[in-house]
Parts: sequence; structure tokens; C-alpha cells
Amino acid sequence: MTIREPYAKTKPTQQDIAGSGRAKETDMSNDQANRVHWTFWLVAIFTLLWNLMGCMNFYMQMNPETLAAMPESHRAIAEARPLWATIGFALSVFGGALGAILLLRKSKLATFLFIISFVGVIVTMGHAATLIGSTVTFTASEVVLGVLSPIILAVFLVWYSKRCEQLGWIN
Repeated sequence: MTIREPYAKTKPTQQDIAGSGRAKETDMSNDQANRVHWTFWLVAIFTLLWNLMGCMNFYMQMNPETLAAMPESHRAIAEARPLWATIGFALSVFGGALGAILLLRKSKLATFLFIISFVGVIVTMGHAATLIGSTVTFTASEVVLGVLSPIILAVFLVWYSKRCEQLGWIN
């Protein structure tokens, strides 16, 4: 009877070889799951820039001197905005900016913040829509850019972040 040393080099068995191959396949599939399509980065960066512009717009509308320099239709919305609509505006732009940062970090919390942002957009745009057709006239481009595009983008971001979760791009 021979005694084997505990650290003696032995030849690998078939099971060892097969097991190491499966580990490599798992590593590759995890690597592929963590890879995202290039459009993910495009959407995430665009979303961050869009919402940072919204944050700047929020601060400009809170500054009386900057607000005075805005066109009449923009001033009318900001000056007539009640507290609840201002809170909605803040939630929409700051929630969207944080959601975009979390999307860039591939965090599932981005979806939650995009939902909060969407609610804020609905509240804000609901108020703005009550002013359309009142004493202040809005051009078609102001209605599209100022009311419709934020709603469409907010709906898209909720959908997109949920889709990214399904694809395993964010976790």
C-alpha cells in the first residue's frame, strides 16, 4: 500500500476537465449578460443631458431675474404654477436626472425613479395644459416641445428601463 502525499500533483480526471469547461461557459454567459447594446449608452447619456437641462430650467424658473427675461408664455406658466405643480416639476426633472445616473450605473432603481419622474411630468403638464387656450397663446412648437415631448419621453424611459431589466442589462 502506497501513501500519497496530500499535495502531490495528480493527473486531472474527466470530471475535473468537464467541470472547468462549464465554469468557463458560465463566465462567458455572465459576461454576455453584462454587455449592453451601444444604444443603451446613447439613451442613458441623452436622458441624463435632457434631465440636466430640465434641472437648469427648474432653477432658472425659480430665479425672478431669469424668469423676467423669459418669453411671456413661459413666464405665464411659471408664475401661475401652484406649489403642487412646482413639486411635480421638481420630481420630474430631479427624479429623471437621478434615474439617468442610476441607468448609467446599471441599477434597477432607475426604473423606480423614472416612474416618480413620470408622475411628476403628468402633474406638471396637467397644470400647463390648463393654461393652453387661456389668456396666453402658445405656438404649436411650444405645445409639442413643452408639453408633449416630456410626456412621451417619460413614458419611454419607464418602458425602456423595464426592458433593460428584462434583458439583464440593469440589476
